[in-house]
Amino acid sequence: MTTLPKVNHRLSVLIHSLGLSCLGGAIFLQVLVFLNISQQGYFMAIESNPYVLSSEIGLTIFTLIYFIYLYFKLMRTNLKS
Repeated sequence: MTTLPKVNHRLSVLIHSLGLSCLGGAIFLQVLVFLNISQQGYFMAIESNPYVLSSEIGLTIFTLIYFIYLYFKLMRTNLKS
């Protein structure tokens, strides 16, 4: 019975680590794109590898779901207090 909470805790830490890493990476890339736009006036990116593109789309969907989860968790915490 003690292994189930340990597994749930490890899974929770893994999901939060991945989610926060994705959010941090998204913020970092937004800064890079903004700097590129401010220097060149435009930004163009083309991805032709379908595996890379599908993994980027998957990580983007995961990050969006994780961000919505954090937002609602924060709102529930703030509304209770």
